[in-house]
Amino acid sequence: MTADTPFDAMFSGVIGREYQMLKLICPFAAEMSRLVGAEVGTYCRTRDTLAQVVELGGGTGITTLSILTAADNLTVFSVDNEPTMQAQARESLSHWADLGRLAFCGDDALTALRGLATASVDVVASAYTLHNFQCDYRRDVLVEIYRVLKNDGRFVCGDRYALDDIPAHTRNTQREVAGYFETLTGINRLDLLEHWIIHLFSDESEDHIMREGLALRQMAEIGFRELTLTHRLDVNALVTAVK
Repeated sequence: MTADTPFDAMFSGVIGREYQMLKLICPFAAEMSRLVGAEVGTYCRTRDTLAQVVELGGGTGITTLSILTAADNLTVFSVDNEPTMQAQARESLSHWADLGRLAFCGDDALTALRGLATASVDVVASAYTLHNFQCDYRRDVLVEIYRVLKNDGRFVCGDRYALDDIPAHTRNTQREVAGYFETLTGINRLDLLEHWIIHLFSDESEDHIMREGLALRQMAEIGFRELTLTHRLDVNALVTAVK
């Protein structure tokens, strides 16, 4: 990670190759992907036209599949700048690409968004991506999300939203780390444990951590309305907003 690339590139290594292990150390991650898909599907099913969905951080395609199966009247433009992870999604979701309902982009989030026309997208969706960005880069991404959304368009994000109560957040994180150790030492994957702990230090650093209160205030200042944060479980929560 550098000043020129203010997003986490660790997913090009062992974490990216074995991202499916996340469901073992963070069982709620799969549920959050389902919730993102369900929220997108609920909105798209209210529309009579084909909805354009941009997914930021498509990764291996877990959330992408949840979105695609949530409604018939949507297409997904899945953005991820980590080839290791996107290659897995291209393989597992090739059927959807052949149907014309899924396209891939290998740019980083900000570059991809800046390449889209103003008010051209119905939904921007994401799961466990924004927290990887440095704070200033994340705000720029949110500004671009607002710009590309159509009026009344939706932003749906399932992610690590840190509690404003720092001691409570610390306890949540300690429980999370304990779970990493219990699960990964139990299957003798100390290599993966090392990488996830290192990654967590990035998540919790001052230039990355995405605290709930500040995140929602920033979105409101950008212009988003009807902001909601629901389905919180420890460090995880679902945020939705309307342009």
